[in-house]
Amino acid sequence: MKRYVFAVLPILLLVSLVSKSFAADSSPKGSVSEVKIDNFSFGPNVMTVPSGTTITWTNRDDIPHTVVSSDGAFKSKVLDTDEKFSFTFSQPGTYEYYCSIHPKMTGKVVVR
Repeated sequence: MKRYVFAVLPILLLVSLVSKSFAADSSPKGSVSEVKIDNFSFGPNVMTVPSGTTITWTNRDDIPHTVVSSDGAFKSKVLDTDEKFSFTFSQPGTYEYYCSIHPKMTGKVVVR
């Protein structure tokens, strides 16, 4: 019986941790999400978030980048390594964005 308990306990702990991590991924209203700029790409490339979410982009590349929405809703300054830019999405919609220095770098935020 003791062996059974010691075998099941780690599995239950793992299931508990996994379920909490999935719950943490559902961004509550007013939360903060992050996008990393690295290796000439935005990651994650597409995000779906509730209205009121603030997204912070952090440049992890060794060269400068920008974050510019295609519809003019937001525009960062040139971000050097480790610099950040944040924007709060208060209106539902789809916001496509790109790096104005490297236009092939694109991303999308879908706000529900």
